[in-house]
Amino acid sequence: MDSLRRNLMLGAAAAGVSLTAARASAQQVQTETMAREFKGAPVPEPSEDKSAGPISPGRGVALAGKVALVTGAARGIGRAIAVELAANGADVVALDIAGFVSTASNAEPATPAELEETVRFIKQYGRRSEAIQADIRDIAALRKVADKMVSDYGKIDIVVANAAIQRWIPLLEMEDADWRDVIDNNLNGTANTIRAFAPKMVAANKGRIIVLSSMQGKHGTKDAASYSASKWGILGLMKSAAMEFGKYNITVNAILPGLVDTALTRYDKRLSESIGETGRKPPDHPSAQEAWDIRAPTVPMNVGWLQPDDISPVAVFLASDAANMVTGADYEVTGGDSAKDV
Repeated sequence: MDSLRRNLMLGAAAAGVSLTAARASAQQVQTETMAREFKGAPVPEPSEDKSAGPISPGRGVALAGKVALVTGAARGIGRAIAVELAANGADVVALDIAGFVSTASNAEPATPAELEETVRFIKQYGRRSEAIQADIRDIAALRKVADKMVSDYGKIDIVVANAAIQRWIPLLEMEDADWRDVIDNNLNGTANTIRAFAPKMVAANKGRIIVLSSMQGKHGTKDAASYSASKWGILGLMKSAAMEFGKYNITVNAILPGLVDTALTRYDKRLSESIGETGRKPPDHPSAQEAWDIRAPTVPMNVGWLQPDDISPVAVFLASDAANMVTGADYEVTGGDSAKDV
C-alpha cells in the first residue's frame, strides 16, 4: 500500500505545478464585511506577519519559496514529510545518520541509499534537495549544516525534528544503553536540532519548528519506557520553545502519530505489543495480518495502523502561513486511537 500511495503522490507532481500557479492568482476573500469596531473605535488586529490572513485557496498547503530541513528523512515518517513538503513547493534538505545509531534500537539502520532515494523523490517535484548524513546527537555537526543551508539556500524556514529510535525491553532487563541511548537520540537530539537551527530563524524573525512526539508520549508504554519517556520530554521541550520563540515569529508544534507502519515498528515485538494493548494475550511471533485483524476493531477508523503519508499532511499545514497563530500545540494523528485517552 505504501509504495502505491507514494507512486500516486509522485505522479501528481506535474499537476501540482499548475495548481500552485492557480493558487497564486486566486482572489483572497475577507469574510468580515462589517467594520471591525467596538464602541466606535477600531478593534486591534494582528500584524500581517502574525496573522494567517484572509481566506484563499490552498493557503494551508502553499509552501512555494520555503526552505526546509527534515531529520530522519531516509525513510518512514521523515521521508513522507520531506516529500510532502516538496510536493507543496518547498526545497528540502534531507538529513539522516543513514547508519548505525545504537544497540538500543529494534529496527535495522537506515542506509545512504535510502536517504538518496528520498532526495530523488523530492527532486521529482522540481524542488532543490540534497542528502546530508549527520548524527543529531552531534550539535556541532548540526550547526555546520545550518550554516551551509543559509549559505546555499539563503534561509531556513522550516525545521522538522523527526529522527528517533525505539527500544522494546522491560525496565528490569535494560542495559544502560537501552535507557541512555534512546533518551540521547530522541530527546537530546531533538533539542540539539532546535538549538542548532533556531538561531537562523531568529535572525530572519520568522520560522516553523515541528517536532515528532508520539501517542506514547502521552501515556505509559509497557516494555518501552525509554521511548515513552523521550517522547513525553519532547512535548515539554516543544511547549517551552514555543513560549520562548513566539517573540521572534517562530512557531513550535508537535505531531503525535499513533501506530504507523514503518521500519521502526515492523518487527515481532512491536506487533505482539500492539495485540497486547487490546487486552488479548499476544503471541510471540504474530503475522502482520493477525495483528491488523485484532487491533483494527479497537480503533474508531477501523484500521490496524496508519501509513507515513497519513501523518505528513499535518506537517504541511503547520509549516504553512495558515498556521501563523498555531504554536505550543500537539496534533494527534491516530485513526481515532487518541479518542480513548483522557
